[in-house]
Amino acid sequence: MSRRWTYNADHRKRPHVHPLAAPSGAVLTRDAPEDHPWHHALWFTIKFVNEENFWEEVPPYGVLRHVDPGTVHWIRPDRETVVIVDRRSIGEVDLGVDDAYALDWSITLEPQADVVLDRTPFTTWGGYGGLSLRGRPDWTDTRLLLADGSVQDRVLGRRSSWCDLSGRVDGSEAGVLLLHGPANPRHPVPWYGSTRAATYGDEGWSNFLNAAFLWDEPLPVNAGEQLDLSYRVVVHDGVWDVDRCAGEWARWTSG
Repeated sequence: MSRRWTYNADHRKRPHVHPLAAPSGAVLTRDAPEDHPWHHALWFTIKFVNEENFWEEVPPYGVLRHVDPGTVHWIRPDRETVVIVDRRSIGEVDLGVDDAYALDWSITLEPQADVVLDRTPFTTWGGYGGLSLRGRPDWTDTRLLLADGSVQDRVLGRRSSWCDLSGRVDGSEAGVLLLHGPANPRHPVPWYGSTRAATYGDEGWSNFLNAAFLWDEPLPVNAGEQLDLSYRVVVHDGVWDVDRCAGEWARWTSG
């Protein structure tokens, strides 16, 4: 495994990437913060599968466990029944530059019964599910940048092909650019994210970002069908502008 990132496949609740470090060496992620201990740095899960919770680790809840290097079982709260078989790969991509690298995520969900994938509808919070990032609280002065060039401190269901979270950490600047695959359902995806939101903790900088493909409505998937999802996670030094982010989008989608 790369010295810059570690995939924790043996985690008993949610496999995840942590630490995730910028090329400069600054670690950007945070695992199991006190305010939301089910936030696992850089991870993928869904809030509800047939109304059973696979997000918060508050009983009763489902778990995701690797059974071999490329296969994850989504196990219902009974800790026996597999409701989804998740075939995933995560690989590092050399972008040919010194200030950035990428992780390509490929996930195929194969329900073992008819399922409805769902979220808590947004009120003052909610809407989330899918690929998520939780950054360290001393990653400061962060901002969210969308493909239309807008800069936000919070995004609530805004659609975009990508979203970049960048700011200051360990005396320098760094960021994470999440790209949502153009063939994914409901692309361009609604994003749910915050740099400083009261929803998350008392430490100032929440640094949460989610590609919330269930934001608008649930998604039914029948047994025997497959749901394919792809993402690229670009980890970079510096605070990138819209042209640099768009260039990485073009690099990924033109290949």
